[in-house]
Amino acid sequence: MQWIEQGRFIDQVSGQAERHSGVRQLHQAAWAAAWPTPVPAARIIAVDWQLADRLGLDAALFSDPGFTQVLGGSALYSGMTPWAANYGGHQFGHWAGQLGDGRALSLGELRDRQGRGWEIQLKGAGQTPFSRSGDGRAVLRSSLREYLASQAMAALGVPTTDALCLLTTGATVVRDVLYDGNPRPEPGAIVCRVAPSFLRFGSLQLPAWRGETELLQALVDFTVQRHYPQLLGVAEPAAALLAHVAVASAELVSHWQRVGFVHGVLNTDNMHLAGLTIDYGPFGWMEVFDPDYTPNTSDTHSRYCYAAQPAMVRWNLVALAQALAPLCRDSQHLADGLAAYDRHLAQCRLRDAAAKLGLPGGPEALALQRRWEGLMAQAQLDMSLAYRALARVRGDNALASTPSLLFANAITAPSAFAQAQQALLAWLADYRLAVAAHGQEAAVRAAAMNAVNPWLTPRNWLLHRAAQAAARNDLQPLQRLSQALQQPYVENPAMADLVAVCPPHLRQQPGCSLLSCSS
Repeated sequence: MQWIEQGRFIDQVSGQAERHSGVRQLHQAAWAAAWPTPVPAARIIAVDWQLADRLGLDAALFSDPGFTQVLGGSALYSGMTPWAANYGGHQFGHWAGQLGDGRALSLGELRDRQGRGWEIQLKGAGQTPFSRSGDGRAVLRSSLREYLASQAMAALGVPTTDALCLLTTGATVVRDVLYDGNPRPEPGAIVCRVAPSFLRFGSLQLPAWRGETELLQALVDFTVQRHYPQLLGVAEPAAALLAHVAVASAELVSHWQRVGFVHGVLNTDNMHLAGLTIDYGPFGWMEVFDPDYTPNTSDTHSRYCYAAQPAMVRWNLVALAQALAPLCRDSQHLADGLAAYDRHLAQCRLRDAAAKLGLPGGPEALALQRRWEGLMAQAQLDMSLAYRALARVRGDNALASTPSLLFANAITAPSAFAQAQQALLAWLADYRLAVAAHGQEAAVRAAAMNAVNPWLTPRNWLLHRAAQAAARNDLQPLQRLSQALQQPYVENPAMADLVAVCPPHLRQQPGCSLLSCSS
């Protein structure tokens, strides 16, 4: 295990290294020293072994009580200087000022087998200078969700921060799950997160908002060095950075739309400068297709619903452009960066529509997909299962003439499906013609479609069930779901129960369809 001693974030960007107690506003500083708070009985209950291997961490290390103490926040290795990042952000469209890592702190950086640097962060390890009124802790329910979602996204091919392992703390944490005045104790947990950095749009917004131009420049320089080294030495690094972040963000949100992921709280402090999914809070994977779906009970106006995600990412990029303006000589260069988002998003939409339908790229596939999504919503079909069913359609087979057979396992509301059946037949007739015109061998086309349309996603009810079992010290559902999520595009009959739609008795259960930011 090789801890990086030079070239770290805290070595290159100014912060507050002196240890102070208490929550405070921090100026001219992108970070503050923050020490974890010990827990009674840290225990590692899940490890992403593939990630551990990539990082060069031996499996025996996770059985070492000393290592568990470090990841549980009860000990530090010699020379460690933990820190919490300082950043701001727009929350639901309104500037919120200083936010910062209220319950996350970074232990340091590791170098992997290829020599790349990775920041190691504990989420739920205690209060930091940015905790505001929070306790700095996290509950098992939300930590398990983040751990499994991070694994799933990586396996789905969606850019993401990673989760190395999940720990229970032996302590309880009091949370009001639905903010309805009914707090209750829950098992505490810590998730160890890993990423090249945890830099957010808000990391640049806060110094820009405060007029701290030197700090803003230092953060831009570090971001370029860590994530976009191809930009080193360019004439307008801030504008070039915006353009690259815009393209990465377009790619990211396109993947979200492809797999049916809804982030739930797309504030600027939850957008990563390298285009990674970050901060898994009240997220959800689409089950019944609904463009207005949002899993977050706090999002009362559906600002961050599925259909709005591409527009909200662009809104956040506009806010980022405003933050970078003090470093740009020509505002047109920033406008060019936003245009790069629009162009790449349009390209991704054409690409993904064609891939998901198994057709050649072009506006025809996109138009067909838009009709299809309208019909999925009308018929209340399960998104993942309905797309998988389309891989069975051929230009010459009869399945497309019997939607009730084709979509049998995707039907969630028989009456809605019956009302949409004639429209589905008309669409399927057009789809069969497009498939026949494409002329691709059926098996090849089906394999290509099944490589982009997931068979298995971490549905909220599955995560809820795994969390409830883990709270009873039953780790089997967690382990089984983690194993299954390693291959989300491969149909596995032994895991078929994990692809079912949410059982009716759980559909109004908090944690299954209703989620909050309480974690």
